[in-house]
Amino acid sequence: MTKDVIALTPKMPDTRSLLAGLHAGGPELSLTATDDGAVIQLCTAAGRPLVSVEAPLLVHVPGEAERLLGPQVTAPEPPFWWTETRASTAAPEAESLAGSVCGRLTMLLGGTTWPPGAAHTARVAVPDDATHDERTPTPPSTPDDDRTETAAPALPAVDVLTDSTAVLLADRPLVPLTAWLSDILRTTARTNRALHLVTPPHVRLTLPLRTALSGAPNRWVIQNPAGGYYDGLSGAQLTWQDGTFTPTGSAAADAFTAAATPAEQRQLTVSFRTVHAADSELVLGRALEAAWQHLTGAPPAGWGTAEPVNLPWSPRQLTDLARDRAPAPTHLIAVGAPGRPAVATHRITRTTAGVAQDTTLTLGYATPAEVPLDALESLAATLVHEHDLTTMLTTLRNARADLTLPSHLEAPPLPVSFTLGPRDIRAIGLTHARRPPLATKPRQLGAPTYPALHYPLGDGTDPEAWSALQNLANHLKNGPGVTSSAQLPS
Repeated sequence: MTKDVIALTPKMPDTRSLLAGLHAGGPELSLTATDDGAVIQLCTAAGRPLVSVEAPLLVHVPGEAERLLGPQVTAPEPPFWWTETRASTAAPEAESLAGSVCGRLTMLLGGTTWPPGAAHTARVAVPDDATHDERTPTPPSTPDDDRTETAAPALPAVDVLTDSTAVLLADRPLVPLTAWLSDILRTTARTNRALHLVTPPHVRLTLPLRTALSGAPNRWVIQNPAGGYYDGLSGAQLTWQDGTFTPTGSAAADAFTAAATPAEQRQLTVSFRTVHAADSELVLGRALEAAWQHLTGAPPAGWGTAEPVNLPWSPRQLTDLARDRAPAPTHLIAVGAPGRPAVATHRITRTTAGVAQDTTLTLGYATPAEVPLDALESLAATLVHEHDLTTMLTTLRNARADLTLPSHLEAPPLPVSFTLGPRDIRAIGLTHARRPPLATKPRQLGAPTYPALHYPLGDGTDPEAWSALQNLANHLKNGPGVTSSAQLPS
């Protein structure tokens, strides 16, 4: 049973409609604002948070509601307003309260509420003695060790906060990297805590959230129906101990290895870096746009800093944001048009060489025949010639075409090709770089006097491609002019 309720309205939630929604629990409840006012919380008289309401977001990108909430959702035509609420797992009245908040918004503004059937407009009575369960609220059982757990007033919608870990409980079919999740990730990193997202096994993650949770000490924790917990990315069995989830052994949980991905579906991932001299005329995002256009026939549909992705694609607006945030790095998400599964994460950083852009673009295909492997060399040539490419690694794997991540074992990606840009080829030495221990000779790209090299590695079906990539990396690292700054595969 989900604890998130979302109102999708064609009109902006104004002060009057928001007040009507927030009055769903009656005058006995209090309001608090967190995160510079971006999140409002409905609380009991004792100050316990019941429902967190995020600032409404104007979504211009077609298909975002369907991508994140499912094809059955009947969202208004873009642009529309997305108002997300999250009910506390500690009070049984909280979910109904969130449904009344969103139901009142859609009654006044039109639109629809997700999940279907959650909306209503009745007042929700909250007992005066509503209490907060200090243990990890992961139904149907809870960890027994709660010695280090405390309330989490600085982290909106966190279920449990310990000295080492912030625990979030989510139960919706697809969990995206929302703005509040991004804020919590930044706060936990700043306070040297881990973020552990706890879900039932049917829950899936979007690729941006999977990327955000893949680095230690963060985890995706699955509550095993057979008892216990396991890691949703590795399958490692976990236990709640000393205020955090920790591995209990090397064997993967049976529930993680039992399920299978549809055999025909594929994900093609193109990871590349470009480096440009810092210049007032530089426009960022052009390489990402070129790759998207090359592989799909259209540019990205939208971009943003979190999900839902809400802004129409605009390299100049993207550049303005990165300039405002400099010298701090900027992390962005881009999505494709409806019917063409494509998601990218994009990181912009200042380096000693200039402005670096690291992009990971993943595209989904229903069958292997649809994967455009024959377009990769020409894509590499375009990025070398027009966008100062330094490296590009392409992989293919058997995985869901809708680009969501289930909590079970999926096939690992297999290398298809690697491209090394002119700067590192010159440093390594062209003669050495063009003679790797590979069955297929590299293709020379770009200017003859300052070339890049494109190394074919396989068709995405042979696991030996990993050995070929490792042999290539060892060969390039032993080049006469290689330096520690060279961007070589590891």
